[in-house]
Amino acid sequence: MRVKVIEPTAEQVLGFCALDPVERVFLEDVARRGQGRFVALPGERGALRALCHLGTNVVPSGEGCGAFAGSAARSGARMLIGEQRAVTELWEAARRRLPPARADRPFQPVYVIDRPPAAGGSGLRPAELGDLEALVPACAASHEEELGVDPMARDPSGFRWRTRVQVEEGRSWIWVEDGAILFKAEASAWTPSAVQLQQVWVDPIARRRGHASRGLRDLVRLLLQRAPAVCLFVRAENAPAIALYESIGMRHVLDYRSVLL
Repeated sequence: MRVKVIEPTAEQVLGFCALDPVERVFLEDVARRGQGRFVALPGERGALRALCHLGTNVVPSGEGCGAFAGSAARSGARMLIGEQRAVTELWEAARRRLPPARADRPFQPVYVIDRPPAAGGSGLRPAELGDLEALVPACAASHEEELGVDPMARDPSGFRWRTRVQVEEGRSWIWVEDGAILFKAEASAWTPSAVQLQQVWVDPIARRRGHASRGLRDLVRLLLQRAPAVCLFVRAENAPAIALYESIGMRHVLDYRSVLL
């Protein structure tokens, strides 16, 4: 029997996300901003058993996500990303209708922290518009390291605009000394329950000196004053980043999978 895919209400989306606020932090953030298009599978008593965001990134969550194959195929997505099992179900159901994967990254650990680590004593501060000339190339380099695509070659004006918006929204933090970025990071999603970080970065010339640990500890301490948890995910083979996150007390709680198209 064919499973009925529905367009969920905002209340249904938020109720679903509340059941796992770390895994579903991106979905909840998009829903609260009113910026996403969602499809869902109904569960019992008006609740949802699966949800999928459709956009440049297709993000499934829940049980039975293979039912979203048709919607994903029509979305023009560049990436499927989300909880490991949900992405696997969707990818296996939709792969014949999607472009070949240019990269498949299973078992990407998701880390979370809910207790403040020791202070880092860094010069971390909110990024300002005056930082953009240094911040845009750093964000682009971090993006290329993570995804294998140079956003300044694909869409320079769009990437610069998105970086600017993050600064204007207070979702970007930086520590600069003598013209070098000793640490920077952005919030890719922010809800009342969790903040998800992305593009944690230190200039190559300043690496392996403890700056990342100091900056990240101070950022986590700052954010835990505004949300109960801070989370992020990382490529499974990025041993230095994993060591950094574990060294400040972050815990591996689940795995994501990314399929880049």
